[in-house]
Amino acid sequence: MERGSSKNSLYHGDNLDILMRHVEDDSVDLVYLDPPFKSNQDFSLSSEPVADTEGPAGRVAFGDTWRWDESAELDLQRAMESGARIARILRSLRDLVGETGMLAYLSMMAPRIGELHRVLKPTGSLYLHCDPSASHYLKLLVDSVFGAKNFRTEIIWKRGSAHNDTKQGRCQHGRIHDVILFHGKSDRWTWNPQHTPYDREYVESFYRHVEPGTGRRYRLGDLTGPGGANNGNPEYEVLGVTRYWRYTREKMEQLIVEGRVVQSRPGAVPAYKRYLDEMPGVPLQDVWTDIRPVGARAAERVGYPTQKPEALLERIIRSSSNTGDLVLDPFCGCGTTLVVARRLNRRWIGVDSSRAAIAATLARLRGDLGETADSDYRFVEAGEEVSHAR
Repeated sequence: MERGSSKNSLYHGDNLDILMRHVEDDSVDLVYLDPPFKSNQDFSLSSEPVADTEGPAGRVAFGDTWRWDESAELDLQRAMESGARIARILRSLRDLVGETGMLAYLSMMAPRIGELHRVLKPTGSLYLHCDPSASHYLKLLVDSVFGAKNFRTEIIWKRGSAHNDTKQGRCQHGRIHDVILFHGKSDRWTWNPQHTPYDREYVESFYRHVEPGTGRRYRLGDLTGPGGANNGNPEYEVLGVTRYWRYTREKMEQLIVEGRVVQSRPGAVPAYKRYLDEMPGVPLQDVWTDIRPVGARAAERVGYPTQKPEALLERIIRSSSNTGDLVLDPFCGCGTTLVVARRLNRRWIGVDSSRAAIAATLARLRGDLGETADSDYRFVEAGEEVSHAR
C-alpha cells in the first residue's frame, strides 16, 4: 500500500514531504482532502481531545491565515519547479490575483496536487473539499494537473441553515455551502452508484396506492411490450386481455401467482405492481442537502474545528472505492476519513501537520473499535509541527 509498510498509516508531518518519501506511484484508489480554506482565521479546539504519548495537544488546532512574504515567494518558486503545467497556471494566477495571501495559499496547494496525481492509480479519484472563496482557483490548479477532461463533478454540500444577519448590516447572500471538486486521473474510474430517498411529495404522487393488509405503497407500471411484434414481444391473453407483452407467458404466470399483476376492473389492461420499498431511491445528484454538519450534541463530535460529518465521507468512499481499496487523506484533521474508511473495510493513509489533529485522530481510532495489542495501523512521527499560517 505504501513504502515500507503493509499497515494503515497515520503520519505527523508535512504532507508534501510524506507524499514524496513514503507513498508509491499509482498506489492509491481514492484521495479526499479537506485542506485549509483560505479563511484568514485560526481555529481552536472547542473541547480538549485525548493527548497522544508525545505531549499535550494544545488548544490551537491549525492556522488558516495567509500573506505574501519571502516564504510564500519561495513556495511559489518551488511549486513552479514541480511541473510545466503547474508553472503555467501559477504564472497566470500571479497575474490575476497579484502577490497576495491567495497566491501564497495556491502556491502551497499546487505541488501537493501534483503529488496526489502521482500517487493515484489510473482508476483513482480525487475529491477536493473547499469553499467558494478559493474553489474556482483550486479547480484551475487541479484541471492543469489532472486535465480538464478528467473533471467529473462540482458537488455542492449545504453545510448550514439560512443566515439572518441583514439587521447586522450584511449586504450579500448568506453563505451556507461548501464545494467538493471531483476529478478522475483517467477516463476509467471506480464508480458505485448511490441513491437518496424519494421526497414525500414524490411518494404521495407516484406511489399513491397502498396494499391492504401489508400497508406497502406501490405504483402501477406498464406490462405491454413496446414496439409490439416488431420488437419480438409475445402475443397472448392475460386476464381476458390480448396484447403484446414484455414478458414471456411463463414469466407472466409467475408474476400473477406472486400478486404482482393488477387489473383495476374487468377488461382493463393488466398492470405491474411496483413496490416503493423495492426501489433504490433517487440516483445521487450534485447538490447534497440531506447531510447535516456535525452539531454541538452529535455523538460523533470530538471538539475539532471544521470536523466533517461521517455521513459525508461515507458517501464519497462508497461512491469511489471498493472493499480493500486504499484511501488517502493528506489533511486528515481529526480523522473522520480514516475512521469511516476503517469501518467500510478500506485501507488508509492519513497525514496532518498539527499535533492537535494527530492527538484527536489517535484518540478517535482507539475509541472507534477499541485498541488491541495487534493494532491495524501504525503512527509515524515524520517531522516537526508545520504551521499553515503565512
